[in-house]
Amino acid sequence: MGVFYEAIPDSMIPWIRAQKMFWIATAPLSARGHINVSPKGGDKYFGILDNRTFWYVDLTGSGNETISHLYENGRITVMFHAFDGPPRIVRLYGTGSVLENGTAEFEAFVADNKIDTFFGLRSIIRVDIHQTGSSCGFSVPLYEFKEFRPTLDDHLKRKAVRFNEGNEKESMPRYWAFKNAWSVDNIPGMKAGLKTGSEEGIAPMKKMVGLPPPQGHQGVAGQRFTFIQLIFAMLLGASTSAVLILFAGYVLPDYFPGALT
Repeated sequence: MGVFYEAIPDSMIPWIRAQKMFWIATAPLSARGHINVSPKGGDKYFGILDNRTFWYVDLTGSGNETISHLYENGRITVMFHAFDGPPRIVRLYGTGSVLENGTAEFEAFVADNKIDTFFGLRSIIRVDIHQTGSSCGFSVPLYEFKEFRPTLDDHLKRKAVRFNEGNEKESMPRYWAFKNAWSVDNIPGMKAGLKTGSEEGIAPMKKMVGLPPPQGHQGVAGQRFTFIQLIFAMLLGASTSAVLILFAGYVLPDYFPGALT
């Protein structure tokens, strides 16, 4: 059964901290925008400050949908679920803040919470929680944890070595300018990426390929109507009105003299 709380219950905090993986969901304001779901995990890459504050380390990657969505509207849901032991799903609903690496807010948060920083740490995402939901998770399969993947950490370490040897192309701001400055829906992303892209003339990566999402207008009960359908409906309505006017003007007087006077 689902149970909801205004904050994270004390009894739930140890369970959350013990999880190896969680999911982040965000979305743009536009109905045509793309909803994003991102898997997150790693040892010491997330934490709970109190019953209403959750945070996680945002590593550099090819996408930046979460950052773009949070800058635009702040909405975020964090989901944990049990891979072993008793079944459980926990969702944290809240407002997310992006603390970009290099900003005063980032430095203060890192210092206050003793977070280890490293090359490629893009930002800290802070979530101010206003609702927590817990449900059964009876259908979630059981998995046995093996180990954290070292692939991204190793890649960032090699990138740091090349940068420290003098290869400016390996700088994080240049990478952010290319891949993290804009979302797939062309919503502004990392401010550091936007700044570097503008200063160094770095064209952002093209993310939307093929046809854009279908255009439409939200109708009754969630039904969507295309622009052509709306035009057709308007023409049909106008034609029906014209017929009724003609009927009233030419037919009614013959049967009901003085009806229109």
